[in-house]
Amino acid sequence: MHTLQENIYRSARNHAGLTREKAAEQINVSVRSLADYETGKTVPGDDIVCCMVEVYKANWLGYMHLQQSTEVGRRYLPSLHMADLSRSVLKFQKEVGDLKYVNEDLIEIACDGKVDYQEEARWNDITKEVHEVIGAAISLIYSKQEIGMEVLR
Repeated sequence: MHTLQENIYRSARNHAGLTREKAAEQINVSVRSLADYETGKTVPGDDIVCCMVEVYKANWLGYMHLQQSTEVGRRYLPSLHMADLSRSVLKFQKEVGDLKYVNEDLIEIACDGKVDYQEEARWNDITKEVHEVIGAAISLIYSKQEIGMEVLR
């Protein structure tokens, strides 16, 4: 079982079943550089992460890299709660179901095409629910790869 602290680059390599030496060779980096990425000493550049995604066959790694290593990702990308396929489907269905609780407010606010000051708090609740659906949807897409992680944040 993987922990929350496990490094995403190491997790992807391990799931791909590659040794650090073999992975470094295929990604075209030194073993030392790969070790530094996997221990959090350095953050790989986007070009290296793109290679990792392709070599490891782990599309989720690109998303997680952006979310964890960029300010934009930390601020604006929904969190992923990776689980097996059945739990991902259930989480997605739950989040979609939760939208029914904000649907009337959504329609009422959207009718005039703007969010008034009095509607701001309700709108924030709506966007929170939508972000949760988006995160669950992305997690569902990536769960097919069976990365074996309980939760990634």
